[in-house]
Amino acid sequence: MSTPQFPSKLPKVGTTIFTTMSALASQHQAVNLGQGFPDFGCDPRLVDAVTAAMQAGHNQYPPMTGMPQLREAVAAKMEALYGRRYDANAEITITAGATQAILTAILATVHAGDEVIVLDPCYDSYVPNIELAGGKAVRVPLTPGSFRPDFAKIAAAITPRTRLLIINSPHNPSATIWSDAEMRELEDLLAPTNVLLISDEVYEHMVYDGQLHQSAARFAGLAARAFIVSSFGKTYHVTGWKVGTVAAPTALTAEFRKVHQFNVFTVNTPMQLGLASYMQDPAPYLELPAFYQAKRDLFSQGLQGSRLRLLPSAGTYFTCADISSVSELGEAEFCEWLVKEHGVAAIPLSAFYGDGFDQRVVRFCFAKKDDTLREAVQRLRRL
Repeated sequence: MSTPQFPSKLPKVGTTIFTTMSALASQHQAVNLGQGFPDFGCDPRLVDAVTAAMQAGHNQYPPMTGMPQLREAVAAKMEALYGRRYDANAEITITAGATQAILTAILATVHAGDEVIVLDPCYDSYVPNIELAGGKAVRVPLTPGSFRPDFAKIAAAITPRTRLLIINSPHNPSATIWSDAEMRELEDLLAPTNVLLISDEVYEHMVYDGQLHQSAARFAGLAARAFIVSSFGKTYHVTGWKVGTVAAPTALTAEFRKVHQFNVFTVNTPMQLGLASYMQDPAPYLELPAFYQAKRDLFSQGLQGSRLRLLPSAGTYFTCADISSVSELGEAEFCEWLVKEHGVAAIPLSAFYGDGFDQRVVRFCFAKKDDTLREAVQRLRRL
């Protein structure tokens, strides 16, 4: 018996570069600075809090919207940091990670034929999510080299069919952050439109050199139209737990939850309670910028004088490097050569562009133990 044939909903999607590079890193015993996750553990107090919740019998379904203790903690944190109070009952939803949150927001708002503007380079889930919803992704490039938003190009891309714009700051993969002035310019640009916003802020607590994270929550005109997405996994070094959050106005949240209840329903109870307890101490997220800035500096200072030219890293736990002085290879070929010949895995920036735009830049992740970073530096200095 043969399996029935059917048209793929994602015919252009294959094995991702992240899977390919991780397999190569394992095969060649390389230092894996490719995929964006820590190689160190979380705070034992957080594990203890989750364990206590399990042992106390909190192992059945929580409310669809998330445990009230955790929603209240998220609302309080956002008010303290960004000056906007979200109603924990009507405007905060706990999700199964940020990727699920973004998919759910797109499914809740995008109808067949709607257009969604994404800014290239972008996280690889955005466009498939749009296509699954029957929408059309409209790619607008960030300015090559600086990765700043080009508001003239964004404005030109808005049509009567534009439903959503997706922004990401701090930005993966470029490690740039949006400024206050840029957020205000976006606010003015969108003011006369009905365009909704997804603000992907999963790296909100990784902003360096004394700068502030400019959340969409800080700006009334953006907050009124935005799904603001964040990630406990990124903040607390527990990416495998897959717990995130979405803050949005009541009307948007109501539509979001209609989809959320059917594609996930809810998120595991003990981890929600453990996170809620752990969040009573703000120090772990308030101290995170200094923690990761030290790792960024260890890595960048170690490569000073090398043939790699590191680009500024203002946020996230990534840094990018121009490879022009090292090799004539394209980004993807360079990354394969690097892992095979020098034992370090990186990711080509071209993988984040719809057209594979190659500007001779690769991305490294510095969310690693200091010893891991030192070993990577030692190998990269041989280039």
